[in-house]
Amino acid sequence: MTPTLVEKPQASRPAPRRRRGTAVRARRREAIALVMPSLIPILVLSVAPLVIALALAFTDARLVRNPDYDFVGLDNFGNLIDNALFWDSLRIGLIWTVGVTVLQLAASMGLALLLNSGLRLQGLTRVLALIPWAMPPVVVAIMWQMIYSANGGPLNAVLGSLGLPGDTNWLGDFSAALPAVIVVGVWVGMPQTTVTLLAGLQQIPAELHEAASMDGAGPWRRFTAVTWPSLRPIVTSITSLNFIWNFNSFSLVYVLTEGGPGGRTMVPVLFIYLEAFKNRNIGYAAAMGVVLVVIVVFLLALYLRSQFRHDRVERKG
Repeated sequence: MTPTLVEKPQASRPAPRRRRGTAVRARRREAIALVMPSLIPILVLSVAPLVIALALAFTDARLVRNPDYDFVGLDNFGNLIDNALFWDSLRIGLIWTVGVTVLQLAASMGLALLLNSGLRLQGLTRVLALIPWAMPPVVVAIMWQMIYSANGGPLNAVLGSLGLPGDTNWLGDFSAALPAVIVVGVWVGMPQTTVTLLAGLQQIPAELHEAASMDGAGPWRRFTAVTWPSLRPIVTSITSLNFIWNFNSFSLVYVLTEGGPGGRTMVPVLFIYLEAFKNRNIGYAAAMGVVLVVIVVFLLALYLRSQFRHDRVERKG
């Protein structure tokens, strides 16, 4: 018998490099096409104004007709060093931002834990918790002006019925104005933080809590050993975002107090707005804005670095 020759299957040849390169370029073009619709508004509405403000910070531009301004170098930044009102507004802004951000986190964590505990009417409670988020900041400010009113406001009426002083001018008193505004800021920002934390809580496996309970851990121990470590990345992200949003808050404070009384609630963004559109010093206000951006980025970098370092230490341990 003649032996039959069995043909060996030919090994599949790798695709030519040119073909692979063409496929990679096609995928890149597709990715760019998908990103551009969202990237263009960011460039136009965020990056472009930032570049323009940086350029104006080195000029003596004013908000007048037919503006004719000159390059002044670092004069605007030099004048900021001696501007005590600006640095005082920065101090007030940091008190406002830290107070609102910390209280938002604490109150939202409690509310998220409550909503995650399976209480009755949970759906209705979630809807009610989202109401502040659905209201425009101007409407919120007007509503709280009525609540804080010294002449027949609901807050003073309730305090008076309880035998407490019921004639406090909450938004006009030097010592009460900033805490009163902070309370409004916390109320406005709670829904978004609560929803974020609630989503994180629902991702924690129930088996972890059951195992901790079987080991004899109480509610506080389960929170510190199971819940908090699982939520730490979410807390880091939402706290960073809240810090930026609260530090840049403008409309709420402007409608509530316009920076008064006596500048006690003059946050930096409001101070810059008044310098630009009331005093018409656009170049000087732009320099303030640049300094403000640098300060916020620096503080956020310190916070994120400390959080990431803590996470690395915990993973090594």
